Amino acid sequence: MIPAYIPSPSQGVWYLGPVPLRAYALLIVAGIVVAVWWGGKRYVARGGRPGVITDVAIWAVPFGIVGGRLYHVITDHQLYFGPNGAGLAAALKIWDGGLGIWGAVTLGALGAWIGARRAGVLVPPIADAIAPAIAVAQAIGRWGNWFNSELFGAPTSLPWGLEIAPQYRPVGYEQYETFHPTFLYESLWLVGLALVLVWADRRFRLGHGRVFALYVLLYCVGRGWIEALRIDNANHILGLRLNDWTALLVGLGALAYLVVSARRRPGRETVLTRPGHDEPAVVPDPADEAPRT
Repeated sequence: MIPAYIPSPSQGVWYLGPVPLRAYALLIVAGIVVAVWWGGKRYVARGGRPGVITDVAIWAVPFGIVGGRLYHVITDHQLYFGPNGAGLAAALKIWDGGLGIWGAVTLGALGAWIGARRAGVLVPPIADAIAPAIAVAQAIGRWGNWFNSELFGAPTSLPWGLEIAPQYRPVGYEQYETFHPTFLYESLWLVGLALVLVWADRRFRLGHGRVFALYVLLYCVGRGWIEALRIDNANHILGLRLNDWTALLVGLGALAYLVVSARRRPGRETVLTRPGHDEPAVVPDPADEAPRT
């Protein structure tokens, strides 16, 4: 018989001798590899130099990981520094889960800016090239929550409900066995988002950071309704979870950027390098060239 629920993994850590292999960490690394590979291919297709995305990722990835952890620890500080907090040592244990995408994107963007300056290239074309790849990387990384039995939604009796072991059920929900698999919802949303970004980029020849802005906007829309399903402890402001407010404000900012940028800088960049750096201009799209006779 097909079970009327999604079972949780029996373990999320395997040992290679004394070395622990954690599913959460492995999935984060897999997502990064996919993002760098696909983002690099998209950047070259836009006329960029091969290897630039890898050079930028050397800066962006560690900055992003630190930013993601900082956001999580700051916004959920009571988990570590409250009366019954786990302490500073636990705050440093990234492998136990807890990377806030808002902090990861913010500090990751700073790292990308540093890497781009060192490579002599502009940041917006890099952001546009990597945006769908970041969405796919997030979709992969979200499965780490499944292995950690964390960040699930409210109880549900739907066939795709996620079975959660008693020790992972929040206080007040001990009697329920299956919950909304918000990790799956967000993962599917991100895959669909990536497909929309690729389509929109080809259809409208988006440039000047607008692919990335569209990614941010659509992610915020999805995160808003997914966040509403979650029952894990979170700080609230005026009745809304902090991440809901963040998604609302960031999403409005992305929408404003899309509108203003489209008016001020229509079309796509013609060069990808910073002034004073020698590199070929963007390769023209064959679809823009007149047929040869």
